[in-house]
Amino acid sequence: MQSDHPDGALSWQQLRQWAAAAEGEALELLRRDGPTSAQATLRLFGARESDVRVTLYRDHHAWCPYCQKIWLWLEERRIPYRIRKVTMFCYGQKEAWYSRLVPSGMLPALDLDGRLITESDRILAALEQAYGPLGPLGFEDPTVLQLRQLERLLFRAWCLWLCTPGLSSSEEQRAQQQFQRFASAMEEALAAAPGAFLLGEEPATADLVFVPYLERMNASLAYYKGFALRQQHPGIDRWFQALERRSSYLGTQSDFHTHAHDLPPQMGGCYASGSPEQQRWAAQIDAGHWPLQQPDPETSAPAAIDPAREAVGRVVRHGATLVARLAAATAGDPAALDAALRLALTRLRAPLDAAPSEAAAPPPHTAPGLRYLRDRISVPRDMGLHAARVLRAALEATASQDPVDTGAPGPPLPLQHRRDQDPAPFVHPA
Repeated sequence: MQSDHPDGALSWQQLRQWAAAAEGEALELLRRDGPTSAQATLRLFGARESDVRVTLYRDHHAWCPYCQKIWLWLEERRIPYRIRKVTMFCYGQKEAWYSRLVPSGMLPALDLDGRLITESDRILAALEQAYGPLGPLGFEDPTVLQLRQLERLLFRAWCLWLCTPGLSSSEEQRAQQQFQRFASAMEEALAAAPGAFLLGEEPATADLVFVPYLERMNASLAYYKGFALRQQHPGIDRWFQALERRSSYLGTQSDFHTHAHDLPPQMGGCYASGSPEQQRWAAQIDAGHWPLQQPDPETSAPAAIDPAREAVGRVVRHGATLVARLAAATAGDPAALDAALRLALTRLRAPLDAAPSEAAAPPPHTAPGLRYLRDRISVPRDMGLHAARVLRAALEATASQDPVDTGAPGPPLPLQHRRDQDPAPFVHPA
């Protein structure tokens, strides 16, 4: 396919056509009975729409850990449900209709047979009462209660290590040891089970209690502490690998970059140790190359569909809105940024290490806009983990060809909020 633009990049229409095969697969993924998807708004699992008794209110960003727990439970239990998406305060203005429904703004919320329930533990208890437990033991079983208590101990040890500013080297060491003591306790619980999960061969509610924050621990401790959780605790790695063989989990799984930069405003700050290993991890998570090392510390799962086509298909859906956002954020020229973005997407049709032609250079002064987008791809809200990797790599490869590129990053990511991720322009485009 030859470009019909003088800038050497494919047109939006050509890109849309090139991505059409994967876009068709992506639409299949989004169908009501297909694999778990962050873009789905109705899940039937072969049932009729009239059978739906549940509406899940979760975040647009597909990031909320408490939402992820309920989302996974419904997917694993294959309960037909609707999804209504709400903006978390960190990312933008809460929808007025939701504030009227849930004045606290709390997420998740669940409507079950017309009864509105908030708080994830209360939601899980109500779902179990209506549909039965996920796994052999119920949410309030003494064995499950012990595991839930272990998860809270692990969570508190992680928070102490990650979110305490000004730790000395000895304090860092003690905080790490305390965290690893509880991580080892989880490994012991897994080793005592008859299968890959905490209660057997299939994931149970007890596992889903651990999933959201273990995923965030894995990402944040690599970025801020230079600590490879899955390498240091192979029992937890095997548990992750078992999860990563399930489409239900893969549809909700985020990546290191998304978690590392979305956590600070949610947690009240995340503090780097400053060690050489930590700095190496942070630099690589921010700029690649991917996978970060072998074995892959983010996921053991291969891409389900062609990641390049998936990435292009997702971007072309919002091309005009993205260009406008990049121009506003970097004071760049919209026409130049449009060409640069199309050029980055065009690169995805060829190996990323292929020598670019002279015609492939983007317009001058577009590198900041490309890096702005590179740093704001959100997994799984925007696309899957593998698609995000290839898109970030293509954006950086194109930015590095900017004739006046100094290598400087784009506008910095905010630490007090993530309003730069406001979903409103994409949900309600102008």
